[in-house]
Amino acid sequence: MTNSPAVTRTVVVTGASAGIGRAAALAFAARGDRLALIARGHAGLAAAAREAEDAGAAKVVTFEVDVSDPDAVEATATRVEDELGPIDVWVNDAFTSVFARFTEISPTEFRRVTEVSYLGFVYGTGAALRRMLPRDRGVVVQVGSAIAYRGIPLQTAYSGAKHAIQGFHEALRCELLASGTGVRVTMVQMPAVNTPQFGWVRSRLPRRAQPVPPIYQPGVAGRAVLYAADHPRRREYWVGASTAATLIANAVVPGLLDRYLARTGFDSQQTDERQPAAEPDNLERPLDERRDVGTCGRFDERSHGRSAQQWASHRLADALRGVARLATHSAG
Repeated sequence: MTNSPAVTRTVVVTGASAGIGRAAALAFAARGDRLALIARGHAGLAAAAREAEDAGAAKVVTFEVDVSDPDAVEATATRVEDELGPIDVWVNDAFTSVFARFTEISPTEFRRVTEVSYLGFVYGTGAALRRMLPRDRGVVVQVGSAIAYRGIPLQTAYSGAKHAIQGFHEALRCELLASGTGVRVTMVQMPAVNTPQFGWVRSRLPRRAQPVPPIYQPGVAGRAVLYAADHPRRREYWVGASTAATLIANAVVPGLLDRYLARTGFDSQQTDERQPAAEPDNLERPLDERRDVGTCGRFDERSHGRSAQQWASHRLADALRGVARLATHSAG
């Protein structure tokens, strides 16, 4: 169980209108935090704000911002502190993607995915640190993926962005540790999650896109983000047994995993339904601008609401912290 903070925090969540971002916002809201929700879609943001207020958030403000615009992100951070007070937690989650073979993705599309899904994290982190470092406190949580370590076919742009975030996170963490600051950064590596993205992202696949099973509900990911924000000294968290298995296999037998994904990675990311021609996507503009689609995607019946691996990992970490505190108290 996550320990409640002693005071109400100001929490910023990007990509907050649906999926993991919205689930994370609701997890913080249930704790009574003040929330700043950032996304592009007006209807999705408005619905997320209503849900957060109903869940118990102390106050909720929303900002329709494209995180690929660094000036807009910086200006939004200023407005957040003007309206809610100093930022305590910043969660980077916003992204977009293209499902297609690399040779079918245009340079413009590849650049767009990179600007949102990688540079959006860089700009958000920069805006947060410019405010946190002078105060010597604060937490930045990067929402990652098993794809941050293990690239997957049909997702070259997204795989590249997640790998970039991982490298950025590691380098930045070293710099912060060297400086002795009280500001922390941590990263949460997610499994396949039942979010609306599989009906949103641009796709050139012959059949509808799907997450690679096993699939988890966004609430599992949202709780993981909350836990990471509360315990940011750990460099990263793995969510789901599939994430742990993938990262371990990639570290031990990456060539074998290449061949396995070459055989299975195409079919496992597609349902049996044909992909409609010219279906709208959210690469350039939001699809939840006028209609809210909620937190979850189309795969509720196939999705898990809990992760035994996540539960065990958190309990072990809590137990080790308890032992360390007891040892420190005894020594004193």
